[in-house]
Amino acid sequence: MLLKDKCVLITGANRGIGLAISLLFEREGAILVLGVRSEESIELLKSQMQFPEKHIYLEMDIANKESVDAAFKILTERKIYCEVLVNNAGIMLPPKTFNLFNEEEYIKTYEINVLGSMRVAKNVMKHFLRLRKGSIINLTSILGTHGAVGQAVYSSSKSAIIGFTKSLSKEFAPLNIRVNAIAPGFIQTDMTAGIDEVSREKNLSSIGMKRLGTPEDVANTALYFASNLSEYVTGQIIGVDGGMVI
Repeated sequence: MLLKDKCVLITGANRGIGLAISLLFEREGAILVLGVRSEESIELLKSQMQFPEKHIYLEMDIANKESVDAAFKILTERKIYCEVLVNNAGIMLPPKTFNLFNEEEYIKTYEINVLGSMRVAKNVMKHFLRLRKGSIINLTSILGTHGAVGQAVYSSSKSAIIGFTKSLSKEFAPLNIRVNAIAPGFIQTDMTAGIDEVSREKNLSSIGMKRLGTPEDVANTALYFASNLSEYVTGQIIGVDGGMVI
């Protein structure tokens, strides 16, 4: 088992890529701290885990500083210290021309995709410094590296995560703390389910492997970054896109 008894915090753990990572990491022996937004989501998540009693479940709205602080306070009180963070939770608004986005949509996207990820990373750094090791895995997007028509707000928020990843990796490498990111391409999740058929076919035709990605494809890369297989790897942005961008 690649993650036997490693404590791993995963945000947005109840669906899509977050759920796939949670299930894979459980099979690899991890002790999971699973962050979700509601009690209802916790109950649903428990029903999908093979050993639900082994893990810790936290209500954590990463868009809310008080919610994040409260979740980490619970971990501190229970003397639970994570050595891996998967910063997965995020939001993607429906595509539209930049001029049609409003201020509220900018703020909502950045509050979750950028500030939310930073809030969680800042709190977990206290665990890493105590343990003198750690690995952060940020979820960015192929749109953050190459952009897309109709996604100026989302793409820019994911570009910010790339800059955050690279800077943090340089800052904390001397302390044995690694920071990497995964940039998924077109993955079959709830986030992409609403895309119209024309756009779907256009995206599919641009993928070298001629298939859509699965959450499990992304989870496998996250496993590499979380495990000791990547113990000399930091500051990297790995595209999981089936050859969509080469």
